[in-house]
Amino acid sequence: MYYDKKQDDPGQSSGDAFNLTLFFDLSADLLCIAGYDGYFKKINPAVSRLLGYSSEELFAKPINEFIYVEDKDITSKYRENLKNNIPLLNFENRYIKKNGELVWLSWTSIPADSEKLVYAIAKDITYKKELEDERNLLLTNLTKINNDLKQLSYTTSHDLRSPVNNLLSVFSLLDVSKIQDNETIEFIDILKSTTNRLKDTLNNYVEILSQKDTMDVHIEELNLNTSLTVVLRSINSLIQSSGAVINADFSAFEIVRFNKAYLDSIFLNLLTNAIKYAMPDNHPVIFIYSKRINDVNQLVFSDRGLGFDMDSVKNKVFGLRQKFHNHIDSKGIGLYLVYNHITSLGGNISLESKINEGATFTISFKD
Repeated sequence: MYYDKKQDDPGQSSGDAFNLTLFFDLSADLLCIAGYDGYFKKINPAVSRLLGYSSEELFAKPINEFIYVEDKDITSKYRENLKNNIPLLNFENRYIKKNGELVWLSWTSIPADSEKLVYAIAKDITYKKELEDERNLLLTNLTKINNDLKQLSYTTSHDLRSPVNNLLSVFSLLDVSKIQDNETIEFIDILKSTTNRLKDTLNNYVEILSQKDTMDVHIEELNLNTSLTVVLRSINSLIQSSGAVINADFSAFEIVRFNKAYLDSIFLNLLTNAIKYAMPDNHPVIFIYSKRINDVNQLVFSDRGLGFDMDSVKNKVFGLRQKFHNHIDSKGIGLYLVYNHITSLGGNISLESKINEGATFTISFKD
């Protein structure tokens, strides 16, 4: 039965169709009737079970004495609204249990002004609040880590430009007319061209980081052939030394709307990975082509290299600092960058692979 300050049992009239006393008694939510004087008048057993007080203890003191001190003022303010016949919906405050623990309650209270009573129901939302606190702490930590990583990336990209500019200055001071060996002159030209492209890449990275601060990454129409050609030039020495064979076919579509630096980075990382992880004693063979499936533009990178054990890598393949081969130059960053470039602009990337049978990355662009 419910508890009554006067210990009266209203019973059940002959015309009642339901046992409302049983409903009141069995409810897991806190049901109560309070007076405008600030005291409980009736409570159900759930109130005593949760707060740990007996019904007599709860009836003996003003409700305000069970409320956590920091919530008393705001609760009193909203209680005055009830006295003005304004219902209280989803109001949250904290109560102090008998053992000293705090409990969060969410209240819905309806005033009955003619009776000077408030009919209220409350739900224990302590667990929900604890989850919210954990989530907010996690978000705070993630935000700090993200800002730290962004600052590190910005600082690294920015600071690297100084030695690159110094190297370009050396090239400008170098009088190649005094060099008689043609091979040496060609080598210097390659170094100068590569250094210039490195400078452009660093400038692009700084620009990207600045754009991310304003949540405005520049999107434009890009030619896949043009982007690929730029990247191939930047790694020309690697391609020649590895004997890589690169087959490209963009006949399905050649233009995409994307960020230029992102697209260059995708080409660069997937190409260099395919070359690094080629089968031993074999020249890398790489296929790059566009296709359109179900009105979705897709870009495919396929190689015949070492491949992945998909049962082992599962969802880790695009994670930061995840390494799956013992290559001296493996840092576990390239695929992480590729994944983030694509997904940040609404696309997605998938991988199909088998050990020693190569890998196929399929990029789906957002329309």
